[in-house]
Amino acid sequence: MIFNKETARKTAEVLLQVNAIKLSPKKPFTWASGWKSPIYCDNRIILSFPPIRNYIRETMGKEIEKTYGKPDVIAGVATGAIGIGMLVAEYLGLPFIYVRPEAKGHGRMNQIEGFVESGQNVVVVEDLISTGKSSLNAVKALKEAKVNVKGMVAIFSYGFDVATENFKKENITLNTLSNYDILLEQALATNYIAQKELKTLSAWNSNPSEWNAN
Repeated sequence: MIFNKETARKTAEVLLQVNAIKLSPKKPFTWASGWKSPIYCDNRIILSFPPIRNYIRETMGKEIEKTYGKPDVIAGVATGAIGIGMLVAEYLGLPFIYVRPEAKGHGRMNQIEGFVESGQNVVVVEDLISTGKSSLNAVKALKEAKVNVKGMVAIFSYGFDVATENFKKENITLNTLSNYDILLEQALATNYIAQKELKTLSAWNSNPSEWNAN
């Protein structure tokens, strides 16, 4: 769920502004999964725009404190959320760690990089939520390290039902700065998309795996 609608609108606005999110219903993108999609999101782009990354950093930091209280550690999910997670940790004056998709096959063979102790309170930072599987994989690693995962925050979520189900099943709360529904509202209000394109974009979100632009 979004923290609040005003923040969600502002976040959608800045993501569209720097092309961190692109909407292209007529010429869809192909995701790594093979899905055809009228939207592509790469929130790492915001790191190249200081005013926008500072907005995301400060807004996310304030919402974390308001929603979860100040944790002991901020954890970023590799690789997309390492940058923004570090910025949030810096803003809050907290230690930072990040979680790999799997343990390294050499050296110390870490999956969690950085220092965290058993029993510490951790809030996980993500850049983007699609199905939630990779995000929850990071949560699993943290739980195995016996830390207390208070919840997860992300910049943006596609709002898929499968993600909602996955987070509910793992009993992990998810809050995001913005989501797909608010993005479409903002895109329509600013004439980024036309009314006739809204139907196509909405149809994709309801059944992304089977969607066809034609």
